[in-house]
Amino acid sequence: MPMPSTPSPAVRLRRLLCAFALALALLPALALAEDEDLPPGGGDAPAAPGPRASDLSGDLRIGDIRKAAGKVAAWQLARVEPHPSLDWTFAPLYLGFLSAGDLLHEPRYEAYVRSVGERFGWGLGPRVRHADDQAVAQSWLQLHARHPDPAMLQPLRQRYDAQMRQPDDPKRPLWWWCDALFMAPPAWAGLAEATHRRDYLDYMDRQWWITSRLLYDEREHLFSRDASYLDRRERNGSKLFWSRGNGWALAGLARVLERMPADYPGRDRYLRQFRDMAARLAALQGRDGLWRPGLLDADGYPRPEVSGSAFIAYALAWGVHHRVLDARTYRPVIGRAWRGLVGQIYADGRLGNIQPIGAAPGQYPASASYVYGVGAFLLAAGEVAAIAGQAPRR
Repeated sequence: MPMPSTPSPAVRLRRLLCAFALALALLPALALAEDEDLPPGGGDAPAAPGPRASDLSGDLRIGDIRKAAGKVAAWQLARVEPHPSLDWTFAPLYLGFLSAGDLLHEPRYEAYVRSVGERFGWGLGPRVRHADDQAVAQSWLQLHARHPDPAMLQPLRQRYDAQMRQPDDPKRPLWWWCDALFMAPPAWAGLAEATHRRDYLDYMDRQWWITSRLLYDEREHLFSRDASYLDRRERNGSKLFWSRGNGWALAGLARVLERMPADYPGRDRYLRQFRDMAARLAALQGRDGLWRPGLLDADGYPRPEVSGSAFIAYALAWGVHHRVLDARTYRPVIGRAWRGLVGQIYADGRLGNIQPIGAAPGQYPASASYVYGVGAFLLAAGEVAAIAGQAPRR
């Protein structure tokens, strides 16, 4: 693929000024995103987590995948059952529980997610337009597909109908940080699928490319976390690209594509972005199969980052499962990633090396475990299991 032409100095200056203005406008929101408190049951990092599991295998065999997923899912369910939440941190976990229930043939995981939805009346978080507060809707949509009930979708439809009536603010993009591409777009695409209303998908499509034009680097095929990171550098001089942020974005692409009709105009743009990101991230995989917090400065971060790695593994496995990515190319990448992820499980089922809430690469102890990373792992387990028995083909 030919490299894009280098922008002129005037264009670069205009982009820099726009990004600076946007960053200033978003400073209060950025502070909230970085300093947000973790809800009860959301995770911890104990000083003495105990030994790593010695009874698990990272092989791509259904039985081994189920055993690893079951150990982690059971540990996590016991910790969160007393703490139902609509917080974005729990949204990937609920999706992971739904996937784990299917993989393990254990109805208790779906039953728990359904109990959370019923407890909150299938509601969403309090911030009406904020992507984080729409993320749990993805689980309500999945449950609705299994057990159709208009009540499950009513709060989401009311919110999205009202949101579409509000004009865009060109100075303040709706999804101004790349994590948002996982939180909200799959819910918009899912609601379009459930209601057969294309206007939800069209709205999502417009907002997706507003965010991409701002944050997606066409040379690196990676997303900056938000406009304040467009020109930040790692200690080795490379651009700063956060592994979890790009894991969010790649997984969001997979989930949107899964719900987008094959004949939707512009679908090829999503496929191109997905394949370009997949190829770039595969090239950045660590020797242990996992990705470091800073994608272009692996030597600057001694520990792997499990939440970003799990989202990437999930998306790559989804791509192979759905014949979007070449199995011969990506199956070895997925195999290394899965083996690396299983190696982060402790004897009691804790999944470690998950970076706490943040907005950029950081440091953390090996015991750090948070619900969004566990959710990503369980999502990955479901898709890895789906390809475990697939014969490689082009």
